[in-house]
Amino acid sequence: MRQNNNARILVLGGDGFCGWPTALYLSRQGYAVTIVDNFSRRLIDEELGVESLTPIESIGERLQCWWEMTGLNIELRKLDLACDYEPLVELIAETRPYAIVHFAEQRAAPYSMKSSRHKRYTVSNNINATNNLLAAVVDAGVDTHIVHLGTMGVYGYGSAGMKIPEGYLDVEIPLENGQRVSQQILYPTNPGSIYHLTKSQDQLLFAYYNKNDGVRVTDLHQGIVWGTQTAETSLDERLINRFDYDGDYGTVLNRFLMQAAIGHELTVHGTGGQTRAFIHISDTVRCIQLAIDSPPAPGERVRIMNQMTETHRVRDLAKMIADASGAKMAFVDNPRNEDAENELFVENASLCNLGLKPTFLAQGLMEEISEIAEKYAHRCNPDLIPCRSYWRTRKDLGPTQAAEAPHMRRLLERPSSLIRPDNQ
Repeated sequence: MRQNNNARILVLGGDGFCGWPTALYLSRQGYAVTIVDNFSRRLIDEELGVESLTPIESIGERLQCWWEMTGLNIELRKLDLACDYEPLVELIAETRPYAIVHFAEQRAAPYSMKSSRHKRYTVSNNINATNNLLAAVVDAGVDTHIVHLGTMGVYGYGSAGMKIPEGYLDVEIPLENGQRVSQQILYPTNPGSIYHLTKSQDQLLFAYYNKNDGVRVTDLHQGIVWGTQTAETSLDERLINRFDYDGDYGTVLNRFLMQAAIGHELTVHGTGGQTRAFIHISDTVRCIQLAIDSPPAPGERVRIMNQMTETHRVRDLAKMIADASGAKMAFVDNPRNEDAENELFVENASLCNLGLKPTFLAQGLMEEISEIAEKYAHRCNPDLIPCRSYWRTRKDLGPTQAAEAPHMRRLLERPSSLIRPDNQ
């Protein structure tokens, strides 16, 4: 369990969609929180020509507001995990954190598939960030607990009729002498995008550093996050969380909510028979704390927990929103390379046994439609809602969309000086 109420927690990627509400939640729970970020997500907004539907203040304004509302201070360090290795080692050695929460990865599958340049950026950023973090913990000589936000997508979207276990699969291996050897292995990965591929690689990095260096890791395989606000981000509009609705970063649910709010048809990809796992953002931040408060013992293997609360087929999700809002549904071509229909059965006992009390979609959809999507609909650019990232090359799109975009060069090269001061 947690050692004391002043335990230092580093939240890597703490300016992002999951990182920001997590930082506030942990701060309110009594942890001493330091956000570490390079603000690349704000640069990606510039690249895509889109803003969060909800108005997002600068990180300085956000932190000042948090102090004004609660009297609690959250520290800030600007670092790029993928390239600022020595400063990262120094930060860990200086703060000796009780836990490090790792959100600092490019998180959108469609964005990772936009072009070869976006694929390269996602691989460079995500894998280097994770490897640098693990190596830095070893170099700093600190016995800290890394809590990583992974994805259900490492498993692929199919369960062979069985419940997907929490990370490990029991197997039997027949020997030539007729005997059978029982083992547990990592559940075989089946990534559906470059983004999911990097999360699959993360698993191997965690397993190696855990085996070789004894680094303690909890890997949370999360479903699609829905919802915008938590109790903390609702305290003041300056603290409000992101609502991404565009075709690259907007999840399927956010796209449907936005389309319903502006009177647009709900565009269902393919047959809509894809089954996905979901979790509310308030449950996400609670799961992070549950993981922090129940760290693996020294010498224990990587702990893997499935962080999801329910599953839905996409067409059923669209119908749920259509029934609630009066919107109509439209079936369009699927840009992804995936099965038209799939089942998804998932084991999620670990977090529930630790005390998670799930929030379900049926309980909060109308609030999300009325209080977020409709309230801020005037900020929406409808042209940005459709997904235009294709898993297979389309002749009419050309070989590499935005391959020479200047901000992509900046993101790939990423010297810290290129982060704009007004984003800090």
